[in-house]
Amino acid sequence: MDARTLGREQYVSVESYKRDGGGVKTPVWIAELDGKLVLFTLGESFKVKRIGRNPRVKVAACDVRGNVRGPWADGTCVLVDDPAHEARAYAALRAKYGLVMRAGDVLSRLSGRMKRRRVLEITIS
Repeated sequence: MDARTLGREQYVSVESYKRDGGGVKTPVWIAELDGKLVLFTLGESFKVKRIGRNPRVKVAACDVRGNVRGPWADGTCVLVDDPAHEARAYAALRAKYGLVMRAGDVLSRLSGRMKRRRVLEITIS
């Protein structure tokens, strides 16, 4: 499974790893950008903390509840710190998810969560 194929999926399960090696699966919105996958989450989420300690992840197509529908692919995940790259990632996500993403952005701005978001980038091995 490659980034282009996974990038067409509505939801993707991202499995990141705890200190004890146990995996935690989370369904997320994802878009393909420059041959990699991009997503966003809150900066204080445990997902960000786990990836900060261990960038190794697995990804697979899933439904909104996280029920996996395809094979797992190994990858590496990093936090995006470049504002221009973040802007491109958000543009890719908005192009894919349209009005639903834009409505979420408005609500996030109103609630103050927009400033707390972080963009993550996954490279499929």
